[in-house]
Amino acid sequence: MHSALFLIEFGAIILGLGLLGRVAGRLKFSPIPLYLLAGLAFGTGGLLPMGASEEFVAIGAEIGVILLLLMLGLEYTASDLVSNLKTQYPAGLVDFALNAVPGAVAALLMGWGPVAAVVLAGVTWISSSGVIAKVMGDLGRVGNRETPVILSVLVLEDLAMAVYLPIITALLAGVSLAAGSATLAIALGVAGAVLFVAVRFGRHISRFVSSDDPEKLLLVVLGLTLLVAGIAQQLQVSAAVGAFLVGIALSGEVAEGTHALLSPLRDLFAAVFFVFFGLHTDPASIPPVLLPALALATVTAGTKIATGYWAAKRAGIGVKGRWRAGGTLVARGEFSIVIAGLAVTAGIEPAMGPLATAYVLILVVIGPLTARYTEPVAAWVAGRRTPQGTATAAVAPPRPAAPEDVTGPGEDHGRQQDQAQDPARRA
Repeated sequence: MHSALFLIEFGAIILGLGLLGRVAGRLKFSPIPLYLLAGLAFGTGGLLPMGASEEFVAIGAEIGVILLLLMLGLEYTASDLVSNLKTQYPAGLVDFALNAVPGAVAALLMGWGPVAAVVLAGVTWISSSGVIAKVMGDLGRVGNRETPVILSVLVLEDLAMAVYLPIITALLAGVSLAAGSATLAIALGVAGAVLFVAVRFGRHISRFVSSDDPEKLLLVVLGLTLLVAGIAQQLQVSAAVGAFLVGIALSGEVAEGTHALLSPLRDLFAAVFFVFFGLHTDPASIPPVLLPALALATVTAGTKIATGYWAAKRAGIGVKGRWRAGGTLVARGEFSIVIAGLAVTAGIEPAMGPLATAYVLILVVIGPLTARYTEPVAAWVAGRRTPQGTATAAVAPPRPAAPEDVTGPGEDHGRQQDQAQDPARRA
């Protein structure tokens, strides 16, 4: 009887997610907020609470996080990461300062304490790679000059996860300073070792894993990922970071074949993860934090726009491209939920889950809108501020389109362009 109830519940969840995904696809909208709402509806305090399938959903959610980070790692080679660190690190520092600080300040103002402040800083800091890549593809901006700048910021945020996740894992576990330092040292050591091995021996690793049989390739890569993720967690390092590093170590045809095989599994378990987060959030707890979430979303939407504008300006992109870069970076999503989920599981602050859910729901809806309309709104405002005496400038002979405003087939941004063309590869 218990197994029958489990099959009914879990089958209903999967069917419901598929239908919600169809609705989101027709509306050209990210399905993440619909998944979160579904979790709210069937979780604690929801319309129809579930029980029999909750344990399996929890395991599926953990696998979803691992697959999200694995697939993200597959998008980059070790040399890509090293190059981005060398050339774009100032943009990463500005991104951290402008977007992590508001979250930390908000947590302290609400009296949540320093640990919650570090967690909320991560929630407001990290943009949604999946939503942003999908938006760029939908808007046809893959060939724009600002696209590599946007992707560089996302890569730096992903790299920062390798340091940030072990830090908050140690803080949430309540370990001592010495133990926390040891955890961070282990994480940095493992990350450095994997990057070194990937640079020097990446081809050999890929050749060892490679197989012409899709079944064997799937089993080897998935098994290796889960094994490394488990070992990383046992060493007090995040399992997600371990999966990310496995993805970095694989390259070439192996990475492409693995991506094709694991994408459906990634999508399935990632959807289960968002539902799981909603299941553990009481809908009645959201209204009290709705105003703080809205205020925080407004502030950090502005700071993300400023981040993208500054990074694009530093790269020599024109004014229109700067505004497009800033507006595109606004969306938050999967990583914000992952970070908040760690705090919810640790029981640090009961209001953290509802606040993060409301915050992500707001920005995952606003993000595609800011990506589309930030640049025209900025141009309209600039036009309104133009003195009347300069109106004659409008009749000047038209000049050729600026390079930053051109989306042409001749522009080739290499692997970064290919990434943005397939939105699912940045989910």
